[in-house]
Amino acid sequence: MNEKIHWIDAKVSRVPADKHQLIATGITPSGPIHLGNMREVMTGDMIYKALRSRGVDAELLYVADDFDPLRKVYPFLSDSYQKYIGWPISDIPCPCGRHKSYAEHFLDPFLSAIAELDIHPRILRTSEAYRSGRFTEQIRTALDRAEEIKEILEKISGRKLEDGWTPYYPICEKCGIISRAAILSHDSEKHTVIYKCSCSHEGVSNYAKGEGKLVWRVDWPMRWSVYSVTIEPFGKDHASPGGSYDTGKYITEKIYGYEAPVPVTYEWISLKGRGEMHSSKGVVLTIRDMLDIVPPEVLRYMIAKIKPDKTIVFDPGMGLLRLIDEYDRAAASGESREYELSRITSPQTTIPFRHMVTVVQIAQTGNGIFDILKRSGYEIVDKYAVMDQVNRAKMWLDRYAPDDAKFAIQLILPEIAAAEPANVKEAAAAYAAAVSVGDWKADTLHNAVYAAATSAGITGKELFSALYRAFLGADCGPRLGWFLEAIGREATLARLNEMTA
Repeated sequence: MNEKIHWIDAKVSRVPADKHQLIATGITPSGPIHLGNMREVMTGDMIYKALRSRGVDAELLYVADDFDPLRKVYPFLSDSYQKYIGWPISDIPCPCGRHKSYAEHFLDPFLSAIAELDIHPRILRTSEAYRSGRFTEQIRTALDRAEEIKEILEKISGRKLEDGWTPYYPICEKCGIISRAAILSHDSEKHTVIYKCSCSHEGVSNYAKGEGKLVWRVDWPMRWSVYSVTIEPFGKDHASPGGSYDTGKYITEKIYGYEAPVPVTYEWISLKGRGEMHSSKGVVLTIRDMLDIVPPEVLRYMIAKIKPDKTIVFDPGMGLLRLIDEYDRAAASGESREYELSRITSPQTTIPFRHMVTVVQIAQTGNGIFDILKRSGYEIVDKYAVMDQVNRAKMWLDRYAPDDAKFAIQLILPEIAAAEPANVKEAAAAYAAAVSVGDWKADTLHNAVYAAATSAGITGKELFSALYRAFLGADCGPRLGWFLEAIGREATLARLNEMTA
């Protein structure tokens, strides 16, 4: 039987190995850059690394579309931003006042987060490219061949464009918006157009100085040709029949003489119980939010294990705990392609997340955490790295953990445990005797429950519940063996002796 080929390898196997490959990704930083957006840049990074591992000359590019206009006052903005609607987001003040622009306010934490994910692309800002004159010749071509472009767009998209349509939107020097202005004339030698804005202002726009931009369906294929993009992941919205990839493919070939990049279409990441993530609707989990909780290699694993054309439903509660468990198993075997693609160059997590969740709820102090970890057999090499994991576990408990993942050790024996029937107390005494000697190991502690229960004529389930009641005052809790291993032999036996006295 043939071994199943991972989707990354299936994709890169069709890419010529003797040609430089440029993988482009990008997003408009108009709001919090969320976990859903991460799928694009991480897919691009995995393709890039898979190509490099095959000896292919490749580069990863991240294009920040910071020259796009602010389209509305989003729920996370104050009403004061009403006056900036239509302005390039690179020219709008930062919401917090600590960044040079609105765009950088959202871009800065994103770039920091992807660095933690071991993603290190070349960063390009479209505002800088337009204003440096990088696209001057391509804009001139688009204006000179505007009628041809219009015919392509109408034919492929099936939409009828208005008379006088133009692929170039000037930035009105009076109202400041990227305007769907009427282009009255074009001087291709001076790289200027005379326009009339919807605000009635008539002015001159010099596109060599970035005083306007191409419409999206022309801007995107134009950039493919400028940067020599060969592969690009993008969302399913661009991949619909007659959508921006279809029109872009014709424009880049017919107008700019460049072959369109290999498309890698991805589905959205949905937030369980809330639907698809959209910054504009406030349905988001930012990458920064996730990295406060989840080790970066686990987020990479989530993307690596599912084909891009399949939807991911992300559950930050128990679903996240199960995902981390799955990653830990993959890391332990070290054999899966998903694990290879998930590895990062910074130190890996060494303490299972689920165990850390248990530890932080048992320990009362930082020193207590280290005592428990040492008792569980973990060698503490880097205390700062361990505390990062501690903080992730605490944040998960605070923000996303369901109630049944939380517990509190009772300071005294709960009344319900003191009132257990005689056969249950007999089983608990047998259990205490069994674990009072030998290695204090989680699996041993866990499995000893069954023999002790049988010796007293009760079921293992009944004894498990009784032991949880003795420590937590509840019928269930974290996996018992690992829980008791963390508590320690002395404290465990003291509580059991109290229970069975």
